[in-house]
Amino acid sequence: MPRNRGTILVVEDETDLADVLCYHLGREGYHCRRAEDGERALAEATRQPPDLVVLDRMLPGLSGDEVAQRLKRDARTAAIPILMLTAKAEDEDELVGFALGADDYVRKPFSVKLVLARIAAVLRRQRAGTGKREVLAIGTVVLDHGRHEVTAGGQPLDLTATEFRILAALMSARGRVLTREQLIDNAIGQGAAVTNRAMDVHIAALRKKMGATANCIHTVRGVGYAFRLPESGTDEA
Repeated sequence: MPRNRGTILVVEDETDLADVLCYHLGREGYHCRRAEDGERALAEATRQPPDLVVLDRMLPGLSGDEVAQRLKRDARTAAIPILMLTAKAEDEDELVGFALGADDYVRKPFSVKLVLARIAAVLRRQRAGTGKREVLAIGTVVLDHGRHEVTAGGQPLDLTATEFRILAALMSARGRVLTREQLIDNAIGQGAAVTNRAMDVHIAALRKKMGATANCIHTVRGVGYAFRLPESGTDEA
């Protein structure tokens, strides 16, 4: 069974429907997170950006349309693809969804197989088209590929080229654990004669430069590292 295909944020107020989607997403190897309303969806997408958002248009309170607009206006979430779900059946409604920034659109009632196929297709286009996101932002850490700059808490970090690439690889993984070998392949190059111990030294140097945000880099014993925002009230690194 495929694993680690990405993280999907399901924004759906119908509990039964969200349960079904998350069950099948899990079976397909995705990590599923949920939000029942628009406010929670924005908070969750900003806290730890997912690889894709499945967004119901007809949400209580803040509508799915407003959520899509806000996600696209925020540099931290603008690049996240959105698959909209809706009971609205008119073609004009579909056009509005695309105008708001949706990458695809599925009408209710729908086949779960169809939704899964659309999610896989959107992610393929996203990954093939961009290769990597120009700007990665998680919490207060912002990495800009174009400018080759990193800021943490609004303060610029003076990173080496290797440290920059290590941080980019970790942030791009969206919370997934990367082995030391994967980090070496991403940051230094496949087949490079670099030991795992050398990668640990790079990570230590990176943490030192990141100051208060160093606790976003988590050591997963026996495996590697992951970039995750610390749980509230903890500072484990």
